[in-house]
Amino acid sequence: MHKTVPLLSASLVLLGAAPAAAQSTDPTAPAFETLCTPADPRLGELSGLVASGDRLFAIGDSGSDDAVAVMDTSCAVSEWIPVPVDPYDVEDLSARDGALWLSDTGDNNRRRETVALTRMDQESGAGELHRLTYPDGPHDAETLLLQPDGVPLIVTKDILGASGVYRPVGGASVDDLATPGPTPLEKIGDLDVSATQEPGAIGSIMFTGGAVSADGKVAAVRSYSDVYLFPVSDGEVGEALTTVEPVRVPLPTEPQGEAVAFTEDGDLLIASEANGGPLPPVQILRGAVDFVAGPDSGDTDPDASAVTESATAWAAGGVVVVAGVLGWILVRRRQRSRWT
Repeated sequence: MHKTVPLLSASLVLLGAAPAAAQSTDPTAPAFETLCTPADPRLGELSGLVASGDRLFAIGDSGSDDAVAVMDTSCAVSEWIPVPVDPYDVEDLSARDGALWLSDTGDNNRRRETVALTRMDQESGAGELHRLTYPDGPHDAETLLLQPDGVPLIVTKDILGASGVYRPVGGASVDDLATPGPTPLEKIGDLDVSATQEPGAIGSIMFTGGAVSADGKVAAVRSYSDVYLFPVSDGEVGEALTTVEPVRVPLPTEPQGEAVAFTEDGDLLIASEANGGPLPPVQILRGAVDFVAGPDSGDTDPDASAVTESATAWAAGGVVVVAGVLGWILVRRRQRSRWT
């Protein structure tokens, strides 16, 4: 079960301002370190991240999602690879068998008839579009996870309550998606962490990115203030997200944190948009997979028990300005009239 810790700080959610994560001062909490800091201004909207060997692949969201940056572990960009199709709003990035998968699923106004996954070869940039349709109308989504068997999972970004978890009907792999489609999606359940939240902690349940460890045993879903680590049994990431209680780790302060990735060694990387300020660093939590016990152990790693509750509160005299969050979501990106 989740463990309650004292609230260490508070943040205001104001109109036009992104939710900010509180910095934990608990000495027993996991320590994120700076891995590197990007210098290329085109990474100011960094929203998706993948670690592959000694390379990092990064992409921005709407307005800066026409190319993928290839970086080394010092965040130096060696090249930009053009996206093979014209994107609408790429929000996350995953990898499988030498290909990147771009989650073109952003839809702030919830008006798109289709969303898409775009396959992109890591070396040549060649690829194709795979359109998808929700069974229950448009959703905004910024989180993509690929199961070890290649089944893509899309987690919606909802402001209040649970977020939906969707996959292609029948659990089809990305290798079997129609081109250009659309392929229908089905809802397999909800990702609901609201029971662990302090009142008004909206930013901690607005999911902005996801990743699966190289061995397929741990899944991570992040919000603006926390990352949730799920133990995965038999590669069934979707089942873990919808039925298993995660380990909750508070994140360090970021301007607008939207990216998360695992290294091949099981470390966790996080990255953020600049949100109008200087480019923020890519940060690393070493040995993150070790914070989650195996699915048959019945408990989490005791060394991680002190961090299963976030130290974030969203307060202004105990009142959260929900309208501020709504306003920020609607105005923070310019809308683009591309394919739907």
